[in-house]
Amino acid sequence: MNTMQFPINAHRVVQMNDAVYALGRSSSNGTLQLIVRGNSTGFHGEQQDDVLLCPLDAENARTLQERLPWLRPQPLGSRLSFGFGDRIGLATPGHIDALRSADPAGRVAPIFAQQSVRENQRLNRTPQEVMTAAVWSLFAEDWRLPWGADADHVKEPEHLAPYVAAGYTFYTIDPSDHVDNAAHTDDPAVLRSKCEALPWDILETTYLSLCEEYCGRTIVAEKTMLHFDEETLLRALAKYGRALAHTLRIAAALRIALGGTSFDLEMSVDETDTPTSAHEHFFIANELLRRGIPLVSLAPRFVGKFQKGVDYMGNLAEFEAELMRHVAVMRHFDCYKLSVHTGSDKFSIYPILARCAGENVHIKTAGTSYLEALRVAALRAPDLFRQMLETGRTCYEKDKKTYFLDCRPERVPPASTLDDADLPNLLDQFDARQLLHVTFGSILTTHGTALRNLLATYPNDYRSALRDHFARHIQPFVQA
Repeated sequence: MNTMQFPINAHRVVQMNDAVYALGRSSSNGTLQLIVRGNSTGFHGEQQDDVLLCPLDAENARTLQERLPWLRPQPLGSRLSFGFGDRIGLATPGHIDALRSADPAGRVAPIFAQQSVRENQRLNRTPQEVMTAAVWSLFAEDWRLPWGADADHVKEPEHLAPYVAAGYTFYTIDPSDHVDNAAHTDDPAVLRSKCEALPWDILETTYLSLCEEYCGRTIVAEKTMLHFDEETLLRALAKYGRALAHTLRIAAALRIALGGTSFDLEMSVDETDTPTSAHEHFFIANELLRRGIPLVSLAPRFVGKFQKGVDYMGNLAEFEAELMRHVAVMRHFDCYKLSVHTGSDKFSIYPILARCAGENVHIKTAGTSYLEALRVAALRAPDLFRQMLETGRTCYEKDKKTYFLDCRPERVPPASTLDDADLPNLLDQFDARQLLHVTFGSILTTHGTALRNLLATYPNDYRSALRDHFARHIQPFVQA
C-alpha cells in the first residue's frame, strides 16, 4: 500500500494493519481532513478515488481511537502528572511542545482532555467536544505516550454520564459544597450534634466504631506524629463527614457506569474556606481507602491563597512546613499523590513541591492556556482584545461569584485609554489577569469565534507562547 501518494497535500501519515491514515487540507476550501485509504469501516466522509476524505468530527475521532490505541486515554496512577486545561480547543499542540521541550525523558504524564462541569456549562461545550479536540491534536502531533482525560470537578452523580460516554479515565470528585467550614472552629458540643446528624447509612459505620478506630491512636509518618483524641475526630468528622458520604455516592455511581473499566479517582476539597489539617487529610484518605475507593490523588485545601492566574499568596515557609505534613500522610499510605488545584502560575512553590513531594504530585491548570490566547490577541489584534477586555469588565461582578479572588477591577484601565503597545502588559498585571481569567465564559461566548479564527491565522504564535509558558511550569519538577 502506497503511503506517500494522496490526492491532496497530506502529512502525519500512519499505516496500521489494513489502512493508512493521514491529515490533509481540502483543495477546495483548505479545511483539514482525515484521509483514509484501505479499510474505512466506521468512518464517514466523501469518497474520492481510492480514499475517503473525513471531517474531523467526534464520530471519526472515536473510530480512529479504536484503530490507533495511543489515541485512547488511560489511567495514569500515582505518577507525576500535569493537567492541561484547554477552554478553546486549540492548545494541545502547544502543550505537547512544552512537554517535548522541558521533559524529553517523558517523566510527566499529561492529561490533555480536561474540562470541569462548570467550565463546560459556561462555554456550552460537551465532554465529547473536549475529547475530540484533544484526539485530533494528538494525532496531528504524533503523541504516542500514555495520556489521561479528566472529568474535572464532578459534583453530582448525574454529571458522570457524558464523560463516561466520551471515554474519560480520570474523575475528580468535588464534594466541597458538603464540607462544613464552621466545624473548623465549632466547640465540641456543636461538633457532637453535627456528627449525630451525619448520613451514617451511606458512611456504613457508626460513631462508636470510628472512635475505636481513631481515638487514642498515634500515627507516625516519617518525622510527623499525628495523635487523635476525640475532639480531633469530632472536628474531622463534622467538617468532612458529609463530603465523604457524597464522594462515596458518586464513586458508587461511577463504578456502575463504567461497568468494570479501570479508572483514576481524585477527591478534591480545595475550594473551601478553611485549610485541611494533616489529621483531616489522614482521616479522609483512610476512610476512602478502607472502602476500596481507587484513590490516585487527593487535593486538600492548602494554607495560603491559590487564586486564578497568579502566583501563590502566602508565607512560603508556612506552606512548606504544612506541605511536609501532608506529604508524610501521603507517604504513610503510599498509593496516591497530592493534587494542587488552581495550579497554574504558582511559580514560587513549584520548587518546594518538587523538593518535598518528589514525583507524587499532580498539577492541575485550566485558564492559563486561555490567557496565553488573549496575549496573542493583544499582540496581533488589538481591537479584538479591547472588545474582550470590555466584555470582561462588564461581566466581572456576575462571573466572579464562584471564585475566591483579590482582584480589584477598578485598577484595570479601560481599553480605550491604552495604546496598542500597552495591551500585552495587561496579561502580566495582577488585577487584569484575574478579571480576564474568571470572565472566560462571557468573553468566549461573545468573542470565541473571532479568537479562534485569529489563533488559526497565527498558530505558531499560540504554540510558542504555550511552549514557553508551560515549560516554565514543568521544569522545576523534572529538574528536581
